[in-house]
Amino acid sequence: MLTWFRTRYLDLLGSIYIYNEHRGYTSIDRVLDAVRARAPDDHALIASIERHRADERKHYVMFKRWFELQGKMPLKVDRTCGHIDRFVEIMFRRTIDDLDTRRIIAEDDQFEKLCRVISLTEKRGYRQVDILLRHPLVRHDKTLVKIFQIIEKDEPSHWAPYDGWLKANGKRDPRWWEHAIDTFIHSELLFLKLPALFLNPWVKRRTEWADAHDPAEVLASPLPVAA
Repeated sequence: MLTWFRTRYLDLLGSIYIYNEHRGYTSIDRVLDAVRARAPDDHALIASIERHRADERKHYVMFKRWFELQGKMPLKVDRTCGHIDRFVEIMFRRTIDDLDTRRIIAEDDQFEKLCRVISLTEKRGYRQVDILLRHPLVRHDKTLVKIFQIIEKDEPSHWAPYDGWLKANGKRDPRWWEHAIDTFIHSELLFLKLPALFLNPWVKRRTEWADAHDPAEVLASPLPVAA
């Protein structure tokens, strides 16, 4: 029973993470395109966002390899398990796929809002990784521990470009209600969606990898060996 519980938990955890990592770097692709169009000479900002994007892709590939080593595909979870998905939907009242990224980048107040959403999401992810690295079920899987250790090392640089832009342009820090939305989204996943998925025997596995139809990679950083 303990083995089944641990396997099910890690299976679901990995499936949620690989979804979020893929959603992360494909969304940043759109932000990068818009930033390059808006501020082509801001090389420092573009480079830091490129690094963020490359890390998200790297993390996705690590989780993909983790599943491949087990000979199985991730469980099929959707945007309801995506932290950035839910944050964008609440703040912009539309899904990430429906977001007009170029308009948002072009308008300071909208880009300011997006920067705070991304920054809060990344800081939430950093705190969660710290918790998971101390979780007894996670620590049982040495490969997964190595993956989370790499993520923990990478994560602090991820909110830096967005916080940097906010500070450089005299924009405000997140208000209490933005922190409250972040906490609500995390609690919703942790106490409602995760248990529901855990107990649902009909959750199917993906039939193809999320990156099966991605364009050719040009920004992914070298993949460290986690296994």
